[in-house]
Amino acid sequence: MEISRIIDLFLFAIPSLIVGIIAYHFFKEHTKNEDGRRRFLLKKDMQVNAMPLRLQAYERMALFLERISPSKLLIRITPTSSIKEDYESLLIQSIEQEFEHNLSQQIYISDKCWSIVTTAKNATIQLIRKASMLEKTDTANKLREVVLTEMMDRLSPSDAALSFIKEEVSDLW
Repeated sequence: MEISRIIDLFLFAIPSLIVGIIAYHFFKEHTKNEDGRRRFLLKKDMQVNAMPLRLQAYERMALFLERISPSKLLIRITPTSSIKEDYESLLIQSIEQEFEHNLSQQIYISDKCWSIVTTAKNATIQLIRKASMLEKTDTANKLREVVLTEMMDRLSPSDAALSFIKEEVSDLW
């Protein structure tokens, strides 16, 4: 009789155990799905709030690249004297100031985009320095002329970086 009671107890306990295990797995999956849904909604809300900031950062980088484009830079910044070294320093200082003003935008744009913007800035500075080192460049106005002539033959570093920014922004949509 004792053995039949133990068998009866097991027969009642086995369905309860099975229901308990199924309920455990069900609630585990349910909480996992709810957690994933909450994370998705939180990420979605963050993207809605962050998207305008990211677009503004891309706009600022585009403006920066436009401002350091050699043709626009040379028109905007005129030489204060005829000494080419002073003008070269003035141009480079202007580029560096523009860059420093936009340093914080790097957190909103991709690393690759930031790298391309930085490369465009450095290439523009290098272009100005190379033009200044040429023997035919003896005055500030001649430096302007040499840089502008150089830009007629090829695409400016700013234009290449700007094309990349436009492509990256189009990928955001």
